[in-house]
This record gives sequence, structure tokens and C-alpha cells, in this order.
Amino acid sequence: MSTPRLPDGWTVRPDPRTWRVDGGATWIGGSPPRVLRLSAAARGRLAGPELVVTDATSAALARLLSDAGVAHPAGGGGPTPDDVTVVVPVKDRPAELDRLLAAVRATAPGVGIVVVDDGSAVPQVTEAVVGKHGGQVIRHRTSRGPSAGRNTGARACATPVIAFLDSDVVPEPGWLETLLAHLGDPAVGLVAPRIVAFSDGGPENAVTRYERRRSSLDLGPRPAPVTARSRVAYVPSAAVLVRREAFGEGFREDMPVAEDVDLVWRIGAAGWRLRYEPAARVAHEHRARFRAWLARKAFYGTGAAPLARQHPRRVPPVALAPWTAATVTLLGVQRRWSVLTAGAVTLVATARLARGLRKPGEPWVSLRPRWQESVVAATGRQQRRFPATRRATRGAARGVATGPVPLALVLAPWGLGGALWQAAGALTRHWWPAALAGALVSRRVRRALLVAAVAEGLADWVRFRDPGAGPLDAALHVAAHRADDLAYGAGLWWGAWRHRTVEPLRPDLSGKGPDA
Repeated sequence: MSTPRLPDGWTVRPDPRTWRVDGGATWIGGSPPRVLRLSAAARGRLAGPELVVTDATSAALARLLSDAGVAHPAGGGGPTPDDVTVVVPVKDRPAELDRLLAAVRATAPGVGIVVVDDGSAVPQVTEAVVGKHGGQVIRHRTSRGPSAGRNTGARACATPVIAFLDSDVVPEPGWLETLLAHLGDPAVGLVAPRIVAFSDGGPENAVTRYERRRSSLDLGPRPAPVTARSRVAYVPSAAVLVRREAFGEGFREDMPVAEDVDLVWRIGAAGWRLRYEPAARVAHEHRARFRAWLARKAFYGTGAAPLARQHPRRVPPVALAPWTAATVTLLGVQRRWSVLTAGAVTLVATARLARGLRKPGEPWVSLRPRWQESVVAATGRQQRRFPATRRATRGAARGVATGPVPLALVLAPWGLGGALWQAAGALTRHWWPAALAGALVSRRVRRALLVAAVAEGLADWVRFRDPGAGPLDAALHVAAHRADDLAYGAGLWWGAWRHRTVEPLRPDLSGKGPDA
């Protein structure tokens, strides 16, 4: 589809983590990271704290910045709640359904409600709950799964926008208006809120505490475009807003897991923009029992194989540039010569990166982003959101002139750190059965696996810990984190075996994007 123009009055604001150097002529940010060099005319449009669309040129510049992820739209002028129908698939959960519908009516009283009863044992109970809240019920005589339920509900909707909500969520005030504001951009086909933990005020255990901090449904506090192999690569179907015209054929009913990721990527491949907006919040009741929680994590892991088949090169366990892959491998050899060689490879890569960052003779006048392969190769895909050096980020963000060598000296170690982060995550999550087998016969593999398990787990706790949390909390978090990874990895290997494919286990060492 051709990309429609942004409307006048549309506003975008730079991401606080975008580096603006050389007096604002060079922007570095987004995910995957990219370099944008702006002409003097473009810089003039960006003199203030935000960019407001007033003509075709500012609309193109705003589109560029938001697509690149270096700025985010403020939204506005979208559909109203009267243009929305909420679709809920449910089976045998009347109390949770009643809680959800009460929250929907309290936070978005103007929406329509369609509940698809997917083969409940006592359908009259579901009908009574829905009737209390003024909704419509459609019944499947036998259970066909949540994807089929969502598709059935979507076909019954007459509104231009559909909000899919699972029965175990509770939307918070303002969620719908915040999401609808993004649909003021006619190119946005799907927008999703942040999924946070639901709490009824009761005590937490180790599982619920970990899920509150680290749920795979919670994609973090920063807004982002949604695109494969980026910081926000997907959004869960637990709560998502979709334009009817973007929905297409809907969810794949033959995919019991990862069907939401598949839908998101198909909508994006059709040319629609997808947004993640954490200012809108929907609470989710996470599993509290250890066995049920582990089973769910393993279930998620089984979705990697069918996804890899449907969307090649979009779900590798690690995605590294050749130089970072070589450096990580050399460090993993754990020999003096290999460490020295890894340092030499990093120095050469830093020099090449600095050469690639040199400004051309004339500033770019095109408003299209230009990928810098050297920067992408240096930083790679940050599977677990490896943080940049904060001091360097603050210094670069001041807008002072920064030469290619200082920037390269920041970006290359950042990229290597991200690669090590990915490798540690893959050893303990995606590849742990193979790593465990290697540890049984190799002391070096055993040492690498132990260091990865402890260091990555502690670093994860530092990122997500509660204020004042102590050593016992750290130990419980690391244990839960490792259990999460073990369950997901087991499900991944089982799914790969069932589908007879190694694609979800194969690393991508090309340093290129998924569509290259």
C-alpha cells in the first residue's frame, strides 16, 4: 500500500535516547540503530522540542523520524470510542469476564461489545454476564481456540476499529483514547498498550513478583514502532487495537501459539505502520502457580518453529554482525591468544566504523533514512535490550560536535556488549540443551555456561529490581529467570522437533536486517 500523508497538526517528539550530534546534523538511534544525517533545511524544522506537521515537507520529515524510531508521535485526531467494538474470546471464565466487561464499561462506555463463547460448559452463565453489561454473545458449540474466537467476533463487527481483549485482562482508565489517538495517522493499522501486572492487593510469591517485573507480555515503558528484530518486535493479542481494513484474513486458526506475532508481521508486511504505546495500560492476571507458569513458558517456546517457517529470518536466537560473532567466539575459546585476537578484531571494526561515520562532502537532502552498515554491524540486534553507556549517551545528546572516532569508540564497545548479552541469553535460553551437553565434556563450556547464567541473571535483576531489594530477592529473581529460560528453551526444542526444522535455533551472523 502507498503511505498516506500525515495530517496537519500531527506532532512528533524526539526519543530521549536518540543521540543528536554535530549540532543536530546527525541523529543516531532507533532499533535496530541507524544513522540519519539531516540537511540544513531539515534541521531548521527541528529547532524546537517537537515537530508539528504543517506541510508536505514537515509531514515527510515526521514520517521519517517516527518510522526510524528516533522520534515518537504524540497522536491525536483519531476515531472515537463509538467507532470501536471490543471483541472478547472466552471459555468457562465468568468471574474474569464480568471483571473485564465492568472495566470496559467504566473506561470506555461508548464501545460495542461482542463476546465469543468458545464452547463453555455452561453457556447460560456467559450469556447472563454479557447481558448484564449490554453486549452481544456468539457461541461456538465446541472449542475452536482463541484465534477462531477473535475471527468470529471480528466478522460480527460493523465498526471501523476492533479492540481485542482477553478475558484475563483489566483495562485502566484512558487506555482506549490513548490508543485511538495513534489512528489519527491513516498509515497506522495496529496499536497496542503496555501489559502490566494485575494486582488485587494480595501477597506476592516468587513467580508473581518475577512476572510483575519481567513478564513476556510487558514490552517496557518506552514507546516504539513495532517491527521484527527490533526492541519491540511484536505485541501480544491480550490487548490490541486494529483497523478493520488492516485486519485482513485475521488470526491464523492453525497456530495455537504465536498467532499474534504472525498477525502483527503480516499487517506490517502489507505496508501498515504498527505502534506500541505504553502510556495506555492494560493489566493482566499472570499465572501464580509455578507448574502452570512453567507450562505457559514452554508453550510460548513451541511457537518459534511455526513462526520461523512462516517468516524466515525473523526469529533467530541471535543476530550478530560477522565481527561481533568472531569476537564473541574468540572470547569463548578462553585462551590468551584468542582474547588478544578478539581485541585486535574489535580495534579493526572500530576503525572501519569511524571511517563509515565520516560526514560526506555535502549534507543529505533526502528525507529517507540511510542505513549505515557499519553502525548496524557494530550494534547488532539487542535481543534483551542491552543498555548503552549512559554517560556517553548524555554527552552525545547535548548536541555538541562529535567526531567519527569518539562516536566509534562508544558504538563499537556498545555493539560488542550487546553481542555478549545475546550470547549469554542464547546459551541459557535457546541453546541450553546443547550447552548443557557440552558442559558435561568440556570445562571451558561449563565455565562459560556458569558465568553466563550468573552474570546475565544478576544484570537482569539489577535492571528490574524493586528499590531496596536485597540479596535474597536477587537470588530468587535469578532462579526464576533461569527457570523461565529453561522452560522456554525446552518448548523451543520440542517445537523444532515436531516441525522438523532447525530455523529457530540457527543464528543469523550476516549483520543485515530480516528483509535483506
